[in-house]
Amino acid sequence: MEITDKTHLKTFVQSEIDEDKMRGGFDFDLYSRNQQLTRQLGGAASTLPTAWKTGTTIVGIVIKDGIVLGADTRATGGAEVMDKNCEKIHYLAPNIWCCGAGTAADTEKTTELIASNLELLRLSTGTQSRVVTSLTLLKRMLYRYQGHVSAALVLGGVDVHGPHLYSIHPHGSTQRLPYTTMGSGSLAAMAVFESRYEEDMDEAAGIALVKDAIRAGIFNDLGSGSNVDVTVIRKDGDVSRMRTYENAAGDANDYKKLYERPAKLTPPAGTTFVVEESFRPHKSTVPVPEPTSMEVS
Repeated sequence: MEITDKTHLKTFVQSEIDEDKMRGGFDFDLYSRNQQLTRQLGGAASTLPTAWKTGTTIVGIVIKDGIVLGADTRATGGAEVMDKNCEKIHYLAPNIWCCGAGTAADTEKTTELIASNLELLRLSTGTQSRVVTSLTLLKRMLYRYQGHVSAALVLGGVDVHGPHLYSIHPHGSTQRLPYTTMGSGSLAAMAVFESRYEEDMDEAAGIALVKDAIRAGIFNDLGSGSNVDVTVIRKDGDVSRMRTYENAAGDANDYKKLYERPAKLTPPAGTTFVVEESFRPHKSTVPVPEPTSMEVS
């Protein structure tokens, strides 16, 4: 159809709309194309990319007198919980700590290596470690491996230049921020920060905010769970590590008390017919008689 003016255009558009309505709700126009692409490219064309996940919630904020870092304690292997009390806040220097998300081995060994290098540097220079030094060492190492070292980090510390907070991505890109979150629960934690963070917060308010951000990740992300760990790095050089600052999920015994087991699930003795019964104690449980002394005349 040749379109010569606006009237013809409106007629053409209306005809296309009417034709689409006649077709119904499903469109199989691309089926032949997809089949041909699958034959040409092999099985890789039919496999959709999977989402990259870390299974962690880690956060950090800058407060008036230092840095507050927080993390959950769940370690997962696929869909299984491998560790309920995993430590995700790693030591780099007395004044610098780092939260890690990603592959557990990568985060631990990466932070251990950088902590060792910082220790050697302190022994050589006789000065306090700078936060930017640890940042440079971490980002250079991660960039060198082009993201194959799965370590997403939240770096926080206090030095002669004041408190510093950085986010470090697995490919080596970094950002300096007043507050940051990483991991699969980072969106839920960031929602808490975006709505409640204020500049120059005191320590108590900062800890409460970090705790609530980690709780948001725990209750909205299947890969995060168990407890809330908090580390406070102060300007005077004092560091407070609060392992299991809060058991967010609660005690299992408390939940068991709320559940009453139905009587029909507890069969009485004698429900199962016993054909034959025998018992032979293990030799380790049988007492050995003590030897009697012989009388010598």
